[in-house]
Amino acid sequence: MILQKPIQKTTLTSFVKQTRMLSVLRKARLKDKEIRILMLGLDNAGKTTIVKQIMNEDVTTVRDVGGQKTLRSYWRNYFEKTDALIWVVDATDRLRINDCREELAGLLLEERLMGASLLIFLNKTDVEGCMAVSDIHEGLQLDMIKTHEWTVFPCSAITGKNLIGGLEWVVRSARDRLFLY
Repeated sequence: MILQKPIQKTTLTSFVKQTRMLSVLRKARLKDKEIRILMLGLDNAGKTTIVKQIMNEDVTTVRDVGGQKTLRSYWRNYFEKTDALIWVVDATDRLRINDCREELAGLLLEERLMGASLLIFLNKTDVEGCMAVSDIHEGLQLDMIKTHEWTVFPCSAITGKNLIGGLEWVVRSARDRLFLY
């Protein structure tokens, strides 16, 4: 006799979420073309946790230093053929909003990123006292961005809130701009 473990609600929810995410990412392929998406942000913004959440991996053990100031010069190695830039902002880090704005402004001047769609993931919005979208709008001076189509999605890398919606926007924006025929 074979005993099967019943499917738990959280497992089923994770499966549905992962299936939907794969569907969104498949839409990024159109007629053998791919959309290249680059995710950047300051250290501790939540980039790795977002990726782990999307891939349905354990997000409780994340340790990453990819956005440290000493490593930002290496970002340029990944700019080539980027169709969409995801800029991750830590909604709890009010002290570094100016650094965040300066880094983003510098990226948007890069020739190889010109025209790329820009998604700003305002991460950690599940934390009490975090910055609101209006704070980020003002802090990053988003009204000054005229060279890129952009939007802000408040999200939580830990809970997965709004990650799929943000990626759907990225795919739709880049696809509409790149594959107009």
